[in-house]
Amino acid sequence: MIKTDILIIGAGPTGLFAVFEAGLLKLKCHILDALPQAGGQLSELYPKKPIYDIPGFPEVLAGDLVDNLMEQIKQFEPGFTLGERAETIEKQEDGSFIVTSNKGKKFHAPVVAIAGGLGSFEPRKPLIEDIEFYEDKGIKYFIKNPEKFRDKRVVIAGGGDSALDWSIFLSNIASEVTLIHRRNEFRGALDSVEKVQELKDSGKIKMITPAEVVGLNGAEHLESIDIEENGAHRTIETDYFIPLFGLTPKLGPIGDWGLDIEKNAIKVNNALDYQTNIPGIFAIGDVNTYPGKLKLILCGFHEATMMCQAAYQIINPGKKYVLKYTTVSGVDGFDGTRKEAPKAVVKAIV
Repeated sequence: MIKTDILIIGAGPTGLFAVFEAGLLKLKCHILDALPQAGGQLSELYPKKPIYDIPGFPEVLAGDLVDNLMEQIKQFEPGFTLGERAETIEKQEDGSFIVTSNKGKKFHAPVVAIAGGLGSFEPRKPLIEDIEFYEDKGIKYFIKNPEKFRDKRVVIAGGGDSALDWSIFLSNIASEVTLIHRRNEFRGALDSVEKVQELKDSGKIKMITPAEVVGLNGAEHLESIDIEENGAHRTIETDYFIPLFGLTPKLGPIGDWGLDIEKNAIKVNNALDYQTNIPGIFAIGDVNTYPGKLKLILCGFHEATMMCQAAYQIINPGKKYVLKYTTVSGVDGFDGTRKEAPKAVVKAIV
């Protein structure tokens, strides 16, 4: 049994920042996440893509933001259980909770903060025969390490930002990049569309539109794909096929915990502290919904801050907390470290 003050379900940016805000209040956190590494979607889907709306960072790579958040919370020594999914929750007589993972591990905390992003998201897979056989044998739904495709032949299918951005990125890594879309029109950022057009004209990207991938070939791993183009069929040799058709978000077992759910998101009280209909259980970040909700990382940071203030009152009933700015109070880590601004020196000027 792992005991902690706040059990955070989800190791995305909102969940990670909640550790920092809880640490300022002397509250310990443990993070549970089904993914094998911290960072949520930032690490799983687009670690090399820049983010432009994080305060104080004109531009920061998603993976670098995760690294910075991990460095920021290191002094508060959070526990991590990765690669396990929150399965069941039981409320105890004292109002605390025991959460059990899909691997049988148990976590006991007076406060549970669900920061699960979009939930357990799954890629939208094209309806192609035997596609499951080739998964991890040439078919990839996510690009985690672009170097894996160096000097390889890559076929990307899709018509949105992800398909465009990765076609551009891999054009400087792969030996051959082919972009296939069922329409001639692409729905993405204008500069990305124009960049792909430029790379197509220069011969760095092959474009096949309108077309669809209809078959996969190879005995042990993917060797070629069959496409249908204007009613005709042809085969293209390739090392990798990357269909980028978006994600299907699912709450998973959390959806059976008795929480108020609206359109696959958890309803919360945004007027106060982002608590759910079950006292002691909060939902922060993309997983929650309320009037005016914006699915932005910076909004998740705010929600995490307010949640921690409410969690403090649950864990320390009747105890008043006086908010102090870190510029004044400094930051005391659980590891014995202290960060503080230089003390002012009183000295006469003569």
